[in-house]
Amino acid sequence: MAKNYYELLGVAREASQDQIKKAYRKLARKYHPDVSKEADAETRMQELNVAYDTLSDAEKKREYDFQLDHPEGFAQFGGQSGHGGFGGFDDAEFRRYSSGGAGQQGGFSGFEDLFGRFGSGFGGANYQYQQRSRPKQAHKGEDQHASIEVDLEIAYTGATQSITLQIPTLNAYGEPEVQRKTLQVKIPKGLKDGQQIRLSGQGQSGINGGPNGDLYIEVRYRANERWHADGADVYMNVDAAPWEAALGQNIDVRAPDGSAVQVSLPKNARSGQQLRLKNKGIPNKTPGHLYLVLNIVNPPAHSAEEQRAYQAFAEAFQQFKPRQP
Repeated sequence: MAKNYYELLGVAREASQDQIKKAYRKLARKYHPDVSKEADAETRMQELNVAYDTLSDAEKKREYDFQLDHPEGFAQFGGQSGHGGFGGFDDAEFRRYSSGGAGQQGGFSGFEDLFGRFGSGFGGANYQYQQRSRPKQAHKGEDQHASIEVDLEIAYTGATQSITLQIPTLNAYGEPEVQRKTLQVKIPKGLKDGQQIRLSGQGQSGINGGPNGDLYIEVRYRANERWHADGADVYMNVDAAPWEAALGQNIDVRAPDGSAVQVSLPKNARSGQQLRLKNKGIPNKTPGHLYLVLNIVNPPAHSAEEQRAYQAFAEAFQQFKPRQP
């Protein structure tokens, strides 16, 4: 039995799109094959991609919920029968009935609405279901969504990256499967953290000659112990000596774009204090800001001279009570 997509993502069926997205991101960070140490990381990531692709799309989610609510209608699919694939179905034309009771040849509205757009064949080469009352319609392929992590420096320079994606799709039986696709993706300068790139025609293939869907790639900037991005703003940890902070001295800082910036500290600056450098964040159409987060670092006292210096410092600040309630 196929795994329940809600259980795979660890969300309730009534979860909002935002909750589904957050759950997927959390699990993707854990199981992405490039970073995960789990033995089954690639398999788990494929399952997560298929589940998220289904539940993040309103139409596909509705169809999936219909399957969950009517399991008896799907239990026969793929079964063995004398007709090579659909237990219980034969070559007779499907009929549906209106509320007025008159029989109409038509599209077998229940199952056809779910599967008809994925192709005309079900159950293998020996058996095909074909709509007889209306011609096949062309449908655009489904849009796909993916997320990648890149170094923050790319936000300032732009770059072209080769990425391999696992694209969930549906086969002729309406069953999910995953295809691997390698693309050269141009990441423009100034892209905000979390912003999407649209690759036209790189989503799922069109149905019955319809156009391909699009691929949307969400770009996240990899955080480290030195800095992290939030939208177009960048937060960077900066170490300062006690005398630099106390006296309000100038310090030189290497910004994420590689440039050297001289910053004047306010007198008696403290650890955790933030200094904003306007428009020095990601160079988006609306530039972000660079926030310097101060960290006061005390030098170690190894030599006797260094210890005497600390002793003199303590005597000069006898009134200072760091643990005073």
